[in-house]
Amino acid sequence: MWTHRSWAGRFLPHPLPAGERLRAYAGWCDAVEGNTTFYATPARETVASWAEQTDPEFRFLAKLPKVVTHERRLTGGEAELGAFLDAMEPLGPRAHLLWVQLPGSFGPTDVPDLDRFLRTLPATHRYAVEVRHPAFFTDPDAVRLLERMLGRADAEWVPFDTTAFFRTPPTSDAEREAWTRKPRLPLRTGALTDRPVVRYLGRDDPAATVEGWQPWLDVVVGWLREGRSPTVFVHTPDNADAPELARRFHDQVRARLPELAPPPEPVPVGPATLF
Repeated sequence: MWTHRSWAGRFLPHPLPAGERLRAYAGWCDAVEGNTTFYATPARETVASWAEQTDPEFRFLAKLPKVVTHERRLTGGEAELGAFLDAMEPLGPRAHLLWVQLPGSFGPTDVPDLDRFLRTLPATHRYAVEVRHPAFFTDPDAVRLLERMLGRADAEWVPFDTTAFFRTPPTSDAEREAWTRKPRLPLRTGALTDRPVVRYLGRDDPAATVEGWQPWLDVVVGWLREGRSPTVFVHTPDNADAPELARRFHDQVRARLPELAPPPEPVPVGPATLF
């Protein structure tokens, strides 16, 4: 997402027309997790407006529609997939990865379906896959099976790190809600391609969030030194400070790798006004 009620007047100017919010967000972060595309494929004209608001280097990681991944389970959703791919076309190079997020019930016996599905996708895009079945994190045979298949497709495996979040009981309403909804899986830090992706869920307390991501600094710095181009998304249950936290993570990585380019410059946020 690139807008949040608590960001208005703090990170993004307020008031701000809907058609300018992504442009303002792009001053804070140079990538966005396209979660809305999971629920509904936007109009092609809408996606074209996203491209107009961002530089060619900006990264969209858009999720495939849930009707394809969850309801049809990668089989028989050709029309919906075609509409999604057509809608994403205006992004051009901004479409860094297309994201195949799979349900927790999608297990090792379903890997052949994923293999067939990835083979049908156009080579004009790069792809990333997120799995949530416990066997992919605890069964070495299942891990090897999935890694070999993703390697053949040159597709990335997206880890969703919730270990810091589940370390201590929730202390806020947002944390209590996330406690019942977010996956609780072992940590994975490997990369299969030159475009690794990390989803990290911290706590509503910024200090706890920063403490929890410390192990990722070594991982991300290592990827960069290997010539990879990682994308890291920093979440918290309420996401109130997410843009600032994302920049703090970038700053901590850059402190170890000074040659890393600085983050973009945010648009100044002035005082609220009636005029």
